Amino acid sequence: MNITPHSYAESFIAEDSVKLAARARGEELGTVDASHGAGAYLRHLAHQLNAQSVVEIGTGSGVGSLWILEGMISSGTLTSIDDEMEHTSIAKLAMADADIPQSRFRFITNPVMDVMTKLTDRAYDLVVYRHSAEDLSFAISEAHRILRSGGVFVIDNFFGGAKVQDPAQRDPKTIALREAGKAIKADTDSWVSSLIPTGDGLLLATKL
Repeated sequence: MNITPHSYAESFIAEDSVKLAARARGEELGTVDASHGAGAYLRHLAHQLNAQSVVEIGTGSGVGSLWILEGMISSGTLTSIDDEMEHTSIAKLAMADADIPQSRFRFITNPVMDVMTKLTDRAYDLVVYRHSAEDLSFAISEAHRILRSGGVFVIDNFFGGAKVQDPAQRDPKTIALREAGKAIKADTDSWVSSLIPTGDGLLLATKL
């Protein structure tokens, strides 16, 4: 069997039974989640940042939350926001399955952009965005406000199912992702950015 470098990277660090169960529940509901490889990378990034305070926008099944929490310091707190109560419910189940203390996470079910505006300035080490592409312009601005200097903003699933790199694709989601990438890349006074082909693409932007 021919295994591509991408598929090898995706499976390089296996998911445990708790994450697999959470992912399966998410698939039943149609949640948007981090891939195996993207989750492992986010764990690594949280560890590198010595992350204490992280915001995740788009809770999904809780798979991404589990990966991120593993990389954060033991006293760290993850704030995960989703506008679907069903997503929050299954994510809480994933936390219980993993025996994660309730003090380490807070799940908020409300319109995500409304919640984001209420978060504290320069208080977060990492912001992971896995939500509506059409809200990205606003989310980029808010992420810059709430991140500390040296904190990182991540757009997960940036490739949009391999559409972003194809200029012929002009649907609203793809255009929004493409424009977000251009805006971050061009704003060299605010961000140092890079794009890695893990999962469905991770756009990384470190706040200057």
